Amino acid sequence: MSDATLSAPTRARRRLPQINPIYFVLLALLVALAVQSSSFQEPVGHINLLKRAAPLAILAAGQIYVIVSGGFDLSVGSIITLTVVGSSMLLNNNPDATWWVILVMLGIGLGVGLINGLVVSYLKVPSLIATLGMMITLNGVAFMWSGGAPRGYLPDSFRMFGRMNFTDLPWIRIFPVALIVLLVIGALLWWLMHRTNFGRVLHAIGDNPRAARLGGVPVERVRILAFVVSALSGVLAGILLGGFAGVSTDVGVGYELQAITACVLGGAQLLGGRGSVLASIAGALTLTAIFTLLNFLGLPQPVRQVVQGLILIAAVAIAMYRRKHAGR
Repeated sequence: MSDATLSAPTRARRRLPQINPIYFVLLALLVALAVQSSSFQEPVGHINLLKRAAPLAILAAGQIYVIVSGGFDLSVGSIITLTVVGSSMLLNNNPDATWWVILVMLGIGLGVGLINGLVVSYLKVPSLIATLGMMITLNGVAFMWSGGAPRGYLPDSFRMFGRMNFTDLPWIRIFPVALIVLLVIGALLWWLMHRTNFGRVLHAIGDNPRAARLGGVPVERVRILAFVVSALSGVLAGILLGGFAGVSTDVGVGYELQAITACVLGGAQLLGGRGSVLASIAGALTLTAIFTLLNFLGLPQPVRQVVQGLILIAAVAIAMYRRKHAGR
């Protein structure tokens, strides 16, 4: 039976399952937050949630590129740490150096992404091992660079990306610069993933790298670019987090797993071939909403870690079940 012969309600029911469930979960959590806290009954509460989630959302939007290609990037948390620590050391309390320091950190991120991609693509080292080694290396570099205690501070010209708000706006009252960064970077990464030939071949590589290679796809170059995108997203997340919390040698700890969890919540296949930038950002917002709700309920930090682990296990189990029954 063709879709044209179906009644309108039947066609609507067919379209409904195509909506990613993560959006319904996020909506339910926002309702729960509104019930739990009066601050979420006004737009400013949700704006602040988006501001807090912006670094993780950008990180997940970059991580999804590597996951779709069939790999993982565990080095992004250490890239965040190196960005914050390295920026404080290079700035040395000089606000006039902000822009060239940001360019230097983006250059370092580009180099890290290239190394990860080259090691995975040409040396055939599994991405899990390659990026784990890079994570340990970058954490060591950050510690040696700072001597374990970073000197100086991040000036307001640097911290504005994470802290500054446009205020006295009608209805919403505030609009953070961090949210502008998220919207711009998210739109760019969405376009690159879903509206260009690069995104199409990236999905093809994750789905079946051998078939993609036989079809003339430059598999190695595409995978390298995926790692570069992920590393640059780590630098941008580090810039925002530096604005939020200042300088710390453990600012990026755990963010690599949170980014992977956000992508899996968004429906990404951990073996590659399937993933969405918007759904990954929604996964990051969902994870942040869950953590916020746990804080409102007064649950301690270890519970947050347990919940994150259980979410990751459950999401992966569901994804593998769907993959198996889809015949892949």
